[in-house]
This record gives sequence, C-alpha cells and structure tokens, in this order.
Amino acid sequence: MASMRDIRRRIKSVVSTAKITKAMQMVAAAKMRRSQQAALNGRPYAITLHNMLVSIQSHLAPDEDASPLTLKRPVKREAVILVTTDKGLCGGLNTNLIREACKFDPANTLFVTAGRKGSQFVHRTRRKLVGEFSFQDTPQYSEARAIVKMAVSLFLNGEADKISVIFPTFKNTMTQVPSCIPLLPITELKPIGGEKTESQVDESLSSSQHSDMIFEPSAKALYDSLLPHYMNTRIYHVLLEMRACEFSARMVSMKNATDNANSLIKELTIHYNKLRQTGITNQLLEIASATSSLS
Repeated sequence: MASMRDIRRRIKSVVSTAKITKAMQMVAAAKMRRSQQAALNGRPYAITLHNMLVSIQSHLAPDEDASPLTLKRPVKREAVILVTTDKGLCGGLNTNLIREACKFDPANTLFVTAGRKGSQFVHRTRRKLVGEFSFQDTPQYSEARAIVKMAVSLFLNGEADKISVIFPTFKNTMTQVPSCIPLLPITELKPIGGEKTESQVDESLSSSQHSDMIFEPSAKALYDSLLPHYMNTRIYHVLLEMRACEFSARMVSMKNATDNANSLIKELTIHYNKLRQTGITNQLLEIASATSSLS
C-alpha cells in the first residue's frame, strides 16, 4: 500500500504533467488556427486551377500527342508519397495513415516520405524508401515542388508506373480522414464544385453557348505548361492539410491528456485525504487509550 509521502510525490508529478499538456494544448490551438486558415484559403485556388485544366482538356484535339505525364501503362511498380508528421502526440493520426500505407504490396511499392514518422515506419518495416523530405510548420511552395520533382522523375524514368499520395483530409477539429489519391498519371479530370443554384445553372447554360475559345499558342501547349504547376499546387495543398490535421489532432490529444491528469489528481487527492484522516483517527485513538490507561 502506498504511503502518504508516495501519494504526495505522485500528485506533484501529475500536476507538472498537467501543466505541460495544457501548455502544449494552447500552443497547438494557436498553430491550428493559422494552419486551418491557410488550408481553407488555398482550396479555392486549387479548385479553380483544377477546373481550368478540365476546361482546357475538353478543347484538346483527339489526334494531338498526349503529355508524358498523362500516359497510362501497365502497373508493375507503384510509388507512394506518404505524408505524416515529424512529431508524435497526435492521437491516431499517424497510425491511420500508416494503416493505409500497409495496404500496398511492399515488394512492388516505392515510398517517398514527407515527415519523420513516415520515414521511421518505412525503415522499421524494411520497405523501399527512395526519397525523404521534411516541411516546416508553415509549408512552403518550394517544399512541395521538390516532392513533385522526385515524383515526376520516378514516373518519367519508368521506375514507377503509378504514383499515389496518402495524407489526412481535414474535415473539422475532431475529424481527420486518411485519404489516398492518384497523382500520376494524370487521367481525365472531372470538374470540382458544389451543387449549383438555379441562377448558376442558367448562367452556365448561357455561357456554354459561347464556349468557343482561342488559345495562344495552343490548348496543348497551355495544358502541358499548366500540368507541373497543377501538381505542385496539389502537393502544396496536401502539406497544408497535413499541418491543419496535425495541430488539430495534437490539440485534442493534449486536451484529453490534461483532463485525464486533472481527474487523476482529484482521485489521488481524495485517497490522500482518506489516508490522512485515517492516520489522525488512529493517533486520537492512541491518545485516548493512553489517557484511559493512566487514569
């Protein structure tokens, strides 16, 4: 049975832990707001660029030579860009991403990791790691461009016939969903957008009557020049989503840890008071029995 001194030491230790987790919760909350805003601000630009490519793609002539980034070939070897965090204390965020990565055949899969946790998983399971990247709390466009450059090199050199990206999608503060999307080859794109109102439908119908467009120098040249920028923007938005999910998951995890520490402090305090009360009662009984024996 633990003594009162042991319980006091444990209470002091848990109080220190609660202070640390509370501070980490507040830091994660501050970073989460900035990351969420950056991710949400980048979505309209990414959607607009995507829909622009869809529009240009519809004007390409069938007899035009396809871009090397759009050519499909039999998938003999696949590459996966695994985007994870650098640090832990994020609940099940990294575990869910790694579970998604385990679905790929390790014998025929190459891994490119962005984040220390992903590279540790690949090294630990002895999978094939061909590239390892890191990114800041506020991801930079140049960091996304470096990842895309390696992915394009793997695809064009024939080292990988298909490239996918595993990352968490930010839904809300409590929910981050692991996603796996194809990056290369770029197949037929579909427009992205929510449901349209009646006025928007009428506007789109009227604009479709004047859909003839002239491209300079050509639709094919514009399409080929926008494809690398499209991939860079897509990976950059993935990194923004990753940071928003990381700080959200860390804030929730640290809040739960703080609440658990406070609950444990209450339980230990109650137990300490019971032991203290028992000790005082025993002392009073000893004094009373000693007094009665003397009289």
